[in-house]
Amino acid sequence: MIVVAQRCSSASVSIDGSVVSEIDLGLLLLVGIEKRDGQSDIQKVVNKISSIRIFDDEDNKMNLSVMDVNGSLLVVSQFTLCGSVKKGRRPSFLNAETPELSFILYENLITSFKEAGIHTFGGSFGKMMKVGLINEGPATFVINSKEI
Repeated sequence: MIVVAQRCSSASVSIDGSVVSEIDLGLLLLVGIEKRDGQSDIQKVVNKISSIRIFDDEDNKMNLSVMDVNGSLLVVSQFTLCGSVKKGRRPSFLNAETPELSFILYENLITSFKEAGIHTFGGSFGKMMKVGLINEGPATFVINSKEI
């Protein structure tokens, strides 16, 4: 599972001009689900994201987690993170999980964040979305469940 975590002061998802989800302070998570991802990958990602200290403390040092700042998560499925551009001029998505299984894992990820006590909202799986973001810092981190 590949996650791009972007620290934000606000983020939103719109479909056909209507906002379907939005957050203020927190993290926008772009999530790519790869073949062979499962519940253990979800747990690794939830543990890392809930505790990683990437928000500023009173001394402007990255020393606080999303939970410490009572932040929220906006979780957006993005299968293109699983694309490979090693060959040719067109990405290959052979490593992306099927939409059916990806949907289940995506929903389980959102549920797991909520169970961890984090205010969590989702995009619209499989839909064409417009994602808005005010990235704070900017601060962006790539988290791969196979590397943590």
